Amino acid sequence: MRIRIVESKQNSRLKELRRALAQPGRDASGLAGIEGPNLLEEALRAGLHIPCVFVAQGEEHLLEGLALAAETEVLLMPRELLESALATETPQPVAALVEPPTWSWDDVLGGAEKAKPMLANAKPLIVVLAGLQDPGNLGTILRSAEAFGASGVLSLPGTVSEWNPKAVRASAGSVFRLPLLSVGAEDCFARLRKTGVKIWTTAVNGAEAADRVDLTGPVALMIGNEGNGVPQEMAALADGAVTIPCPGPVESLNAAAAASVLLYEASRQRRSAR
Repeated sequence: MRIRIVESKQNSRLKELRRALAQPGRDASGLAGIEGPNLLEEALRAGLHIPCVFVAQGEEHLLEGLALAAETEVLLMPRELLESALATETPQPVAALVEPPTWSWDDVLGGAEKAKPMLANAKPLIVVLAGLQDPGNLGTILRSAEAFGASGVLSLPGTVSEWNPKAVRASAGSVFRLPLLSVGAEDCFARLRKTGVKIWTTAVNGAEAADRVDLTGPVALMIGNEGNGVPQEMAALADGAVTIPCPGPVESLNAAAAASVLLYEASRQRRSAR
């Protein structure tokens, strides 16, 4: 661990952090920015490579006990200088640049693609995000997906980046561990069908109740835009539609709540089927 004092906004690493947080997923370096000691600890636990850590002067104790690699560069700087690069309203005194994990289709499918002839023993549970825009919702879905045993997440065009700072925070570290691929719609549906995954779109009307749908096999749950739901052209490609009956005076749940309930139902059914 190399510690260096920084006093200028023009520091190249600080500029890199600013870009990574402002344009998540599009920074030329391929690095993502994270904020806070808890997320830094989660990234380390997930085994991510961390090229650089930023810490405000006087807060060095927050790095104590963290297993930072010898090659990780630690930049110590005035708090206001660090805060100038951060995206949150209440900035934390620690941030880092991390190398996002690299996932494959086989990771998302939970090994199902390599086990096509024996797919009965490989039952992926996948979330497909179709135009989800709220980063807080995305992060919550990632956390629920990991909690309820999903094998992975597929992000279709128009969906907010999983490395958006709000999404990373809401995921509470799940973004570091849960396989996620950004894919085109055509590739997504073709690959799922090829591996025998049944695709369920979410809908308010004209859909089957979640507790009456068999979610014990290889399934993908499609979650749409917060305001417009799953695009019609994508919903038409699904094998069926599922809904969550709401006995109260509420027409539907928001995207993160709906995804969490469906993931729980899938997990419940799979436990009961053992």
